Amino acid sequence: MRTTCKLLGLALAVMLSQTAIGFQTGNDVSTFWEKFKTAVIKGDKNTVATLSRFPIQMSYGKRSIRSKAELLRRWKEVVSEQSDAIKCFASKGPELDQSNSRRFSVACPDAAGNEVVIFQFERGRAGWKFVGLDNINE
Repeated sequence: MRTTCKLLGLALAVMLSQTAIGFQTGNDVSTFWEKFKTAVIKGDKNTVATLSRFPIQMSYGKRSIRSKAELLRRWKEVVSEQSDAIKCFASKGPELDQSNSRRFSVACPDAAGNEVVIFQFERGRAGWKFVGLDNINE
């Protein structure tokens, strides 16, 4: 009887922990994405900086953004030079990386309408952060 109770308790604990992990991962992405996209759409550069991990990797041939101050100076380069992130983020959502649950991206169209501008995000010790911007055509 005691062994059965212990096994049932252990099985319940495992199921609850797996549910909590799955919920936390999905919920964390959704919560982070809502904060990040809202900040970009509103032009809230300080919040975007808080939700970023420096250096932010940039497209081929562009220097990484190394600090909050540099992000504030190069804001247009991030949100409107290769793609209209404000318009894109209003309608797009995260695409989870199937090979790495600690990464997701958002693909946005370039001027020609090709979804080649990729905003990259990673989860680290401090939670989800914006880590890079890539143009897969470059």
